[in-house]
Amino acid sequence: MAAYRRRAIATLLLCVALCPGACSKQAPRLPALPAEAVILAFGDSLTRGSGAEDAQSYPAVLARLTGRRVINAGVPGELSARGRERLPGLLDRYRPALLILCHGGNDLLRRLDPHALRDNLEAMILAARERAIPVVLIGVPAPGIFGLDAAEPYGELAAAHALVYEDDILAEVESDNRLKSDTIHPNAEGYRRIAQSVYRTLQDSGALE
Repeated sequence: MAAYRRRAIATLLLCVALCPGACSKQAPRLPALPAEAVILAFGDSLTRGSGAEDAQSYPAVLARLTGRRVINAGVPGELSARGRERLPGLLDRYRPALLILCHGGNDLLRRLDPHALRDNLEAMILAARERAIPVVLIGVPAPGIFGLDAAEPYGELAAAHALVYEDDILAEVESDNRLKSDTIHPNAEGYRRIAQSVYRTLQDSGALE
């Protein structure tokens, strides 16, 4: 028994030494969304649903999955600097119980300053935080030749602000031409998969049963 305890203590100390805080750190959680809750889906054309019918956009599908009102606040072609200006007014108008933030794709496509993108995304996150509105961040992939991954600012911001973060689904959809209506935008099936992934994320984080 003494030897077992020594091994257990040694393992714990090694874990703390190699990854401080990782042994006890829990995934971010969201408050439960009541039936009357409003969700604000904020972004650009990927949120608007370009490439599919309005009823096939990911916010529309998510509304059906959750049974909650989901506001589609996507503006095709919008840069993050404009999104930063536009968001506070929508937060004050709709007073959502949750913000789903999926923005920055046009900055990445145009290869604009990644530091400016990070600053703009962070300002959007803080605008919601100032109003006590939880945020779910969706990572947008950077253009690449060999596969796609969410661009660095998204993971950095999710970690810095302890956000619920969906980092895989857009890269997965954008990497599969069968799920796209053109070189950029998903088709109806692609948007359905995005909505399903967000729905599972809300369930896993405690927002939905």
